[in-house]
Amino acid sequence: MLDTRELGRRPGTQREKSYDAEAPAGLGIDVLGVPEGSTVELDLRLEAVMEGVLVTGTASVALAGECSRCLEPIEDTLTVDLQELYVYDAPEPHRGDDEDADVSRLEDDLVDLEPLLRDAVVLALPYQPLCRDDCPGLCTECGARLADDPDHRHEDPVDPRWAALQQLHDQT
Repeated sequence: MLDTRELGRRPGTQREKSYDAEAPAGLGIDVLGVPEGSTVELDLRLEAVMEGVLVTGTASVALAGECSRCLEPIEDTLTVDLQELYVYDAPEPHRGDDEDADVSRLEDDLVDLEPLLRDAVVLALPYQPLCRDDCPGLCTECGARLADDPDHRHEDPVDPRWAALQQLHDQT
């Protein structure tokens, strides 16, 4: 949670904040993500506007996972841009029934950055991460890593319908 009380709800007031936080659990996809408890470096600008507080900045995270082709470990870093308007919490009688549920709200002048960080990081991750752009993957027959043995080959399989004829041919 990030405290915005120092802005005083005065439009035009802004503050710069840089700090490190711990990464929450489940920040990523199945094969690539941010390790839980690792450092998230946040560089933010908080700006008071008429509707609430505009948060802009960047977040830098360390990534760990595995290549989707060859299953080798991947370690990388990712920097994402953040921007979200957190509206002031309106008193209960003044809230409309048709208000958008997706609007980010300030709760007691505190900003919860986790949903914003989660959306930005997960959307920036590659759907199928690779250890390198030209990763050849694994052999479909035996599972050997093709990057380690580029000349990896198997004998052509014999069609079982012609196996008897192949045996006759081999005997001659």
